[in-house]
Amino acid sequence: MKTCMTIVLMSTSISLLSAQTQLFNGKDLNGWEAYGTEQWYVEDGLLISESGPDKAYGYLCTTEAYDDFVLALSFLQEANGNSGVFFRSTVEGTKVQGWQVEVAPPGLHTGGIYESYGRGWLAKPGAAQEQALLEGTWNELKIKAKGPRITTWLNGRKMVRIKDQKIGEGQGGICLQIHDGGGIRVKWRDFSLKER
Repeated sequence: MKTCMTIVLMSTSISLLSAQTQLFNGKDLNGWEAYGTEQWYVEDGLLISESGPDKAYGYLCTTEAYDDFVLALSFLQEANGNSGVFFRSTVEGTKVQGWQVEVAPPGLHTGGIYESYGRGWLAKPGAAQEQALLEGTWNELKIKAKGPRITTWLNGRKMVRIKDQKIGEGQGGICLQIHDGGGIRVKWRDFSLKER
């Protein structure tokens, strides 16, 4: 009986450690908040981001904060795809504080980690990793955040892994970005977040 109770408790603990959170319901932007004048909307079950009339930076952020997690999602770049996925981040107006996993056109470091309004690039993928980005089709991005350690994968290929104390101390939500300059359109789907 004691053994059975131990197994049940262990199973419950493991389940709690990997609880899955629904970030995007495929119907509307419930659970998200937009910053700036850029366009965010749902069409055919996909989350669409487009440059707005101001051609400025824009962000769509979760209303909840997430610390340690594994986030997986898919993106399809149309037109200029310069975008990104921020984590442990906050936004005031259209100024973001936090860290970005880059989503960009070929050769511009998709999967790398950038600190906005701070130290800049913290980790860029190597030349071989840059080849993982697929043009004109869906790409799968995965981000693992555990304390100060961050690892990213693109289409199953490890892109970067860093350990950074400042990131480890960061707090905030997950945000999608539209870069300034105009002409950007990115589609998003298959969001899966497991809190650790």
